[in-house]
Amino acid sequence: MTDQIEISAIRTVAIVGALPHEREIPQPLQIDLTLDVDLGDAGQSDDLDDTVHYGWVADQVVAVVSESKDVLLERLAARVADEVLTFDRVEAVTVTLTKLRPPIAVDAASTAVRISRTRSTAAVARQSSHRAFIALGSNLGDRRAFLRMGVAGLDRVVAVSQVYETDPVGGPDDQGAYLNMVVEIETPLDPFALLRRCQRIEGEAMRQRVVHWGPRTLDVDIIMYDDATIETADLVVPHPHFAERRFVLTPLAEIAPERCPAGWDERLEPAGITAVGPLDLS
Repeated sequence: MTDQIEISAIRTVAIVGALPHEREIPQPLQIDLTLDVDLGDAGQSDDLDDTVHYGWVADQVVAVVSESKDVLLERLAARVADEVLTFDRVEAVTVTLTKLRPPIAVDAASTAVRISRTRSTAAVARQSSHRAFIALGSNLGDRRAFLRMGVAGLDRVVAVSQVYETDPVGGPDDQGAYLNMVVEIETPLDPFALLRRCQRIEGEAMRQRVVHWGPRTLDVDIIMYDDATIETADLVVPHPHFAERRFVLTPLAEIAPERCPAGWDERLEPAGITAVGPLDLS
């Protein structure tokens, strides 16, 4: 028996078709997906990490379709299937691409192509590892202990900046100085599952969101995830404020200077941040 996730009636536009006007004007398309997934783990655990995040699948598929310059729906459908099959747990997919205003002489509401692909027939490898940069900060309690807790709770950590003591930015005037750092990780989690992991780590550190930009035991923020751009109500990547925060860019520049915006060191005020050495992770 095969479990399935269905994502229906995704609407977008794309350059697809052979006629001259179809090569110039984006055509309205509908995308329907049926994913073959083993949902046994999710059914037992009730944990989002044990299933496929259909919102992320839909975002990635729309990105593929919106950038299309294909002539045939068949080719575009195959590229959508290849994208879906890169997700962990997806073993097969059926893709239906519907052209909502087909350029044909007869009265037809739509035309569509439906294809089914498995991981073996599509010959695509699942992307089992993603590169992410995580910023950690603490200004309550045993700040170093909370930073160690944050690092320990993440997936495979491949690079760690030293720790910086920084003046608070925004929030109440009477809060104490922060300890900040940035780590690079490799993770099998999709970005939304990684967000939930970060929030779970904050919860274990008894993080309370009482005052905006107020003091906290532990901040665990996703700064970047692969080269993805994500804008949802729950997650924005790259982090919307990272390019204006020296307490993020200074440690980030230690481990991935190519990820920092050009000229940031001259543009941002140098005051209010002091290196205090590496974090003891033993």
